[in-house]
Amino acid sequence: MAKKAMIEREKKRQKLVEKYAAQRATLKEIINDEAKPMEERFRATLKLAKLPRNSSATRLHNRCQLTGRPHGYYRKLKVSRIALRELGSSGQAPGLVKSSW
Repeated sequence: MAKKAMIEREKKRQKLVEKYAAQRATLKEIINDEAKPMEERFRATLKLAKLPRNSSATRLHNRCQLTGRPHGYYRKLKVSRIALRELGSSGQAPGLVKSSW
């Protein structure tokens, strides 16, 4: 089980990403538009830099929803490999059969 602080930190980052997503997108659009004057693009760059760092989507890290484990994460199922194995062993993951011999 991951530390509760790490799980809460990821939740906080997710909220910030959702809150600032539209604002970041419009600023990036201005910055990448070469038809706009250089001064306006520079101002947009400064505004983008003033936004919280954790509002960037690249700072998010996938974590298992059951245990909070950051490694061995299956995106499609949103659980770690260890949690998936436990679910398979207990018969709670439909269509998954854990092999044993």
